Amino acid sequence: MSWQAEKAHGEEIAYRLAPLGKVEVARFFSGAAMRLDGVMFGFMSRGSLFLRVDDVNRPAFVAAGMGPFSYERPTRTVALEGYYETPADVLEDAGALFDWCRGAYRAALLAGVPKRKAKAVVKPASKPASKRTAKPVAKPAAKSPPKRNKI
Repeated sequence: MSWQAEKAHGEEIAYRLAPLGKVEVARFFSGAAMRLDGVMFGFMSRGSLFLRVDDVNRPAFVAAGMGPFSYERPTRTVALEGYYETPADVLEDAGALFDWCRGAYRAALLAGVPKRKAKAVVKPASKPASKRTAKPVAKPAAKSPPKRNKI
């Protein structure tokens, strides 16, 4: 499915979620992210809606036979356990869709902002030694004890 088709599908769902608040639909890789108050609670990809899950709402997804979002890498399949596919019957029922999306928004709020790795501090390269060598600095002569006059 193209980005435009994902966005159109996301905007249709956002319209149906109007009682929840203003849901923004924006580009997200090849799909469309769904955000409420700047918090991403779901996304559209490959024609499906994936919602944010936690220990509270995940059992409903599992009971409906749904699994996490996954994608293929050259050597393995990667599954994102934080987002599960929404069942088709939920998408058709406005009340159920509202409840599931509200639960996903709650899960996203509780999850907080993803932690980013700290950027490595780049130290400037030390200046290369100049071609001239520094002249050795002469040490001051040691002071001799004061001479005493003999009487």
